[in-house]
Amino acid sequence: MATAEFGRAVRRWRDRLPPEAAGLPAGGHRRAAGLRREELALLAGISVDYITRIEQGRATSPSTQVVEALARSLRLAGSERAHLFRLAGLVPPGPETVPAYITPSVQRLLDRLTGTPVAVYDAAWTLLMSNPPYAALMGDPSGWRGNERNGVWRQFVGPGTRARHTPESLRTFETALVADLQGAVGRYPADRGLRRLVAELLARSDRFTELWNSGAVGSHEAARKTIDHPQVGPLVLDCDVLTVAGSDLRIMIYTAEPGTEDAERLALLTVLGTQTLAG
Repeated sequence: MATAEFGRAVRRWRDRLPPEAAGLPAGGHRRAAGLRREELALLAGISVDYITRIEQGRATSPSTQVVEALARSLRLAGSERAHLFRLAGLVPPGPETVPAYITPSVQRLLDRLTGTPVAVYDAAWTLLMSNPPYAALMGDPSGWRGNERNGVWRQFVGPGTRARHTPESLRTFETALVADLQGAVGRYPADRGLRRLVAELLARSDRFTELWNSGAVGSHEAARKTIDHPQVGPLVLDCDVLTVAGSDLRIMIYTAEPGTEDAERLALLTVLGTQTLAG
């Protein structure tokens, strides 16, 4: 890998991206117009030290996930993203793999939802990005790695979510997750990461295996959910899942009915973020 050129490209694109174009406040005196390393690290979910090593040409063999996160955070166009992959010694993801590219236009839309919990998942329900209100509501995902970022894995193998379920709603939710994953396998049969995910789920979850072998049929629909938050208590919210045409991405949005106690609690979470709420 041309580590020096890869690092120079990241630095060059970081310098050209003003914070407001990345959905961050400009605030304070800045020596340069572009993003600080700390800001890129925050957006990409990568440590500042690793960003530094990348830009200094000391980081070798960045993973596909790291390159994708950098391309997304730097708001690279499609041709620029492909170039960054090639500089990393990687083949740019093709149509046979699950899309993980958030276009700049979709990113601009997400930037306008700063007061609303929003997360973007790929077709296999792997979390690509989430905003601070979502992290405050559902738990901070910045430290999640590998399969921890996959919603199907978290539901069947991991800790689950803060959403409350009845036995019936749980079955409906899990059936929809498995059906979505089967659909993704059908659309992207050459995606090795997707195949590894399914193999692990089949090996570790009897419940997933039962639904997978039954040929689960279901779909995600708008629903009213109760989120049990450890600090502010239960919130009753509307959850909508939007699909971006042509990219196979899922945008999950939580909103509260105006004028309700739930809206007040959600506003409080949005202001306080993921910090610990004082008792």
